[in-house]
Amino acid sequence: MPQGEYAAALKAGKKEIQARAAAGLPTGLPALDDILEHVEIRGEVPLGLIDIPAELIVGTKTVSRTTSFAPNFMPILEEGSEFSMKWNSLCRAHLQEGIREPIKVYEYLNRYYVLEGNKRVSVLKYFDATSIPGYATRIIPAWKDTREIRIYYEFLDFYNETSINYLEFTREGSYRRLSHLTGHRVNDRWSPDDRMDFRSCYNRFSDAFEERGGQKLSCTTGDAFLTYLSLFGYEEVKKETAADFKTNLKKLWDEIELNFRDAGPEEKIDMKLDPTPDTRKGLISQILTVSSSSARAVTKIAFIHTRTTDTSSWTYSHELGRMYVNDIFHGEVETAAYENNFTDADAQSAIEQAISDGNTIIFTTTPVFLAASIKAAINHPEIRILNCSLNTSHKYIRTYYARIFEAKLLNGVLAGIMTDTNTIGYIADYPITAMPATINAFAIGVKMVNPQARIFLEWSTAKENKGVDLTEKLYSKGATYISHLDMIVPRHATRRYGLYRVNGETPVNLAFPVLDWGKYYERIIRNIRHGTWNAESKTDAKKAVSYFWGMSSGVVDVVWSSAIPAETRNLLETLKHSITRYDFNPFAGVLNSQAGTVQSDPAHRMSTNEIIAIDWLADNITGCIPAIRDLVPEAQAVVRQEGIRREDGSE
Repeated sequence: MPQGEYAAALKAGKKEIQARAAAGLPTGLPALDDILEHVEIRGEVPLGLIDIPAELIVGTKTVSRTTSFAPNFMPILEEGSEFSMKWNSLCRAHLQEGIREPIKVYEYLNRYYVLEGNKRVSVLKYFDATSIPGYATRIIPAWKDTREIRIYYEFLDFYNETSINYLEFTREGSYRRLSHLTGHRVNDRWSPDDRMDFRSCYNRFSDAFEERGGQKLSCTTGDAFLTYLSLFGYEEVKKETAADFKTNLKKLWDEIELNFRDAGPEEKIDMKLDPTPDTRKGLISQILTVSSSSARAVTKIAFIHTRTTDTSSWTYSHELGRMYVNDIFHGEVETAAYENNFTDADAQSAIEQAISDGNTIIFTTTPVFLAASIKAAINHPEIRILNCSLNTSHKYIRTYYARIFEAKLLNGVLAGIMTDTNTIGYIADYPITAMPATINAFAIGVKMVNPQARIFLEWSTAKENKGVDLTEKLYSKGATYISHLDMIVPRHATRRYGLYRVNGETPVNLAFPVLDWGKYYERIIRNIRHGTWNAESKTDAKKAVSYFWGMSSGVVDVVWSSAIPAETRNLLETLKHSITRYDFNPFAGVLNSQAGTVQSDPAHRMSTNEIIAIDWLADNITGCIPAIRDLVPEAQAVVRQEGIRREDGSE
C-alpha cells in the first residue's frame, strides 16, 4: 500500500510543478535562509510544542532540503530511490500507529519552515492532516512601516492574548476587530474555554466556506469569517450548526465576493454623484403614470433612528425629511419612524418590526445600523433597504450620504475673511469616513483667503472633552469664529451651530450648511416608484450602488446671514455656483498635511473616492484625529462601523 501512496504523491508533486511553471511561478520549495538573507531580525522566541496548521507549513529552513519536494511538499524524487523508501516507511508508520514525533520548525511572518521532519510533513500533508505537532521558534523581523509588517505585529499581539495561530487576515485592524467582536478587550487573555469555543465555531465555518468554493476568492477564511461575525454576532454564530453556516453563506456569498474583490473603490462601488434622470418622456407617459399611481397601493416606508428628535439634531434633520416625504407624496406613501434604537440588536428588532408592519422601503439613518441593515436585507431580499453611510461596498443594500464638505468649504472661506484674530475654532463630532475631508475643506477655504489663519480642532465625542464647554475652550485660545453642529436640537435651542461669532456674549450666526434630506428621500423614492432603481443596479451588476449627492443635486446648500457684507456674499455665491457645476474642486493642486505634502501635482484633482478616503489633516489645522480608545463609548460604536480608523479596536 505505501508504494502506491508514494506513486500518487509523486504524481501530485509533479503536477504542482507543472502548474506553477505554466503560471510563471517559482517551482521550488522556499528556503527560510534565502528569505532572511537581507532581513533585519529583532530577535527569536521559542514557542515550545504547538499545533502547527499544515497549510501554513510552506518551506524548509535550509536550501539543501528543498530539492526533494514540490511547493506543496509532495515528493519529486523517483520511485526506488532511498528517499522514496524512507517516505514509504513513514507512510506505513502513519497508517499503522500514527506519526507521533514532533517536527522542528521556524516561524516567520506566520509561515512555518521545517528544520527537522520534512518527510513527516510530506506524508501528513498527503493524508490531508489539518495540523502537525512541532517545536517552533519564532523569528521576529525588525519593525518596518509596511502593510505586511504592520499586520504581522498585530498578529503577534493577538497571539500573545489567544495562542491562536491558524487565523490569517489580509487587512489591517482585523485581529483587533475580531477580539472586539468576540467580546474581549485588548490585552485580555483568552481562557481555554474561549479558545475551544472559538475553534469549534471557526472550524464549522471553515468547512462550509471551503465547500462553497472559498479558496477561489481573493480573501482568507479568516477574512470571510470576520465579515460573517460582524453581521451575525458571535453569540449567535456560536450556536449555528454546519447546516446553518451553509445556508447563511449561500445568502451572503455575493457580499463576501464583492467585499474582497481585488479592486479599488471605483471597481467595487457605483458611486452616484447626482440623481439618475427620469427617462420617461412625453406628457401622455406622465399622465398615464399619474393615473396608474392613483390606483396603486400606498407605499409604506420606514425610517429607523438611533435617537429621538428631542435628543439628536441628526435624527431631527432626518425626521424633517420624512415629514417632507409625507407632504410631497400625499396619499401615495405612508411613513413611520422607529426611534430610540441604541444597539445593533435594537436596530435588528426595529427593522423586523417595520417589515412586519408592511413597510417595503426602509431607511436606516445612521452608519451604526449598517450590519443590521445588511443582515435584514439578506433575509428579506424583497425589501429595499438603504443605510445612511459612506464608502461601503455591499450588494444587498444601498448607501446614501451627502457631500457636506462642499458647504464647509464655503464656510471656511467666510471664516477666513471675517476672522479678526486669525484663530478659528472647529468642533467636530465623530471621526468617521469623509469627516477629515469635511474638516480639510473648511481649512482649505480659510487658507484660500487668509493663509495666516489657523484652525483649532476639537472633538465633542473625545473623552477629554466630556462635560467641557468647547465654545469657551476655543474662545479662550483666541477663536472668535467657530464652526460647530450643522443643526440644533428643537428642545435645546442654541446659537452654537453652523459658523458663528463669539465675543463673550450671545453668539451671532453667520452661516450654516443645510442637508435637505427631504429632497434626497424624494428622489430616491421616485426612482423606486418609476423603475429607475432597477435600471441603476443593472448598469454594473458586480458593483454596489451608493448615492453621494451634493450641491449639484440641491440636497446640500448654505444659509447666509444678512450680516455678511454684500461683496463677500457675492464671492461666496460665485464659488458656490462653480462647485455646483463641478468647475471647482477644493482638493485640486498642491495639498499639504500636518506631516508634509500629500499631493504635489498642481494639475491633479482628487477623485471622489480619494476625497472620501482622506485620513490626514491640513497643515493649517492644530489638532488631531482621535483614536477609538480616546472617544466616549457611544462614539466608539459609530467609529468601529464607519470610522477611518476602524482597525483601532482598543478601549
